[in-house]
Amino acid sequence: MQRKIFIGVELSPSVKKRLMQKVQKWADLPVRWSREENLHLNLINLGHVEDEIVYEICTKVRKVVEEIDLFDIDMDKIELSPPRQASGETGPSADKNAKSFNFTGPESEKLKFLCEEIEKGLGIFNHSKKRFRPSIVLGRIQQYGWQRMDSIPEVEEKFTVLLPIESVEIFESGIIDGKRKFASIESCSLKI
Repeated sequence: MQRKIFIGVELSPSVKKRLMQKVQKWADLPVRWSREENLHLNLINLGHVEDEIVYEICTKVRKVVEEIDLFDIDMDKIELSPPRQASGETGPSADKNAKSFNFTGPESEKLKFLCEEIEKGLGIFNHSKKRFRPSIVLGRIQQYGWQRMDSIPEVEEKFTVLLPIESVEIFESGIIDGKRKFASIESCSLKI
């Protein structure tokens, strides 16, 4: 049997609650908002993995991260993704191409290093990333309704959080009672 597995960072309940409060002002937009309990910082998607390999993944990730010092990252903005600069377009029409609402931060060398070391430990490292910008998906835009809106709202909200990276989680994604649920199956602590 296969399980859908990814590696990420769990957020504290207070950060999750604050993020959900921040997006309330856009609640009427055609967006499928993430459930509060599912909010996380995604690092590496592993996709569908055979059951018998999950234990091996947990062991390898734990071994890698216990050698990496814990650190903090800044998260500072709620914005549409991809951002206007990435699409090359300017003005409100650029936001018609948005796919999601994200909580982002500046590029992080420490987070990039963490991801690359985990990939090396798992034997899936291909090449060094040019950059790694942390991002938390707050909601996915429903394209049908979004494209039919008369005007797209400006979405760029400053909101600063210092996010401690003390552990990484191996998450399983599944459907429970008809709802997407992310469950941590292993927590791997960084070096203190």
